[in-house]
Amino acid sequence: MDHKARFAARSLHKHYPEPERLPVDASLVFVRGEGVCVRRGSTPTIYNAQPPDLPECLQKSAQYLGHRGSTPCYAVEVPGDQPLPEGLAYFGVRELAALIPDEELAVAGLAVQIIDYDRNTRFCGRCGTPTKPARIERAKVCPSCHRAIYPRLSPAIIVLVRKNDSILMVRGVRAPPGRYSLVAGFVEPGETIEDAVHREVREETGISIKNLRYLASEPWPFPDSLMLAFVADYESGEVTPDGVEIESAAWFDRDHLPDLPPRLSITRALIDDWAGSVSRGQEP
Repeated sequence: MDHKARFAARSLHKHYPEPERLPVDASLVFVRGEGVCVRRGSTPTIYNAQPPDLPECLQKSAQYLGHRGSTPCYAVEVPGDQPLPEGLAYFGVRELAALIPDEELAVAGLAVQIIDYDRNTRFCGRCGTPTKPARIERAKVCPSCHRAIYPRLSPAIIVLVRKNDSILMVRGVRAPPGRYSLVAGFVEPGETIEDAVHREVREETGISIKNLRYLASEPWPFPDSLMLAFVADYESGEVTPDGVEIESAAWFDRDHLPDLPPRLSITRALIDDWAGSVSRGQEP
């Protein structure tokens, strides 16, 4: 599958050790909550020059993202009780997909993810001591017990299951009305990725699969998933939704597909790739 992972921040490269203070020439991405601030205009952008009146507290809490060419990029969280910098408007990351280039969309997702990591690691989970940036890598260090805390990355699988000319689609209990997707779930401790695919299909729909094949991956910063996409064939069993996470599950052919997820995600890429392969008479 030829899939473009839109949240892969390939435009950034990291230089360590990172500076002790926010460089004056840094390009800033302002984060608020689960979204970022965009400078509107003929060419909207998430990147901002450092304003001369940026509060000291925001300078100290800025999180290094990487370099765009020779320019260092940082995420800066703007607390909800502070006004947004002049000329900026707030957007959730998903809302940005049609507003800014994919390169900026990926950096916006990374900025939100790293700010979330900073919020959740300000104190050591082992001894409660305030942590400090490692500077030589993306990590926090406890000065008391010397524990290193890295950004959490949650591997998750998603699988397109085929049966003749149809695919298995599921509707989650919290999905929008009429919206169907593919079987997905997180990898558990002590489990291989392949075992996770088989388990999730079995738990959510009651069937068994075979001929499992890896296709592609995608960072998914909501808040910290790494999606691993697979295709498999139906082997046996009757489709039976679990009734807990999955409200309904059924087989759909390409001419009778239900309401699908938006094209932003790898879910839709899997479905579109399969539908296109079927229409061309090729093996998906």
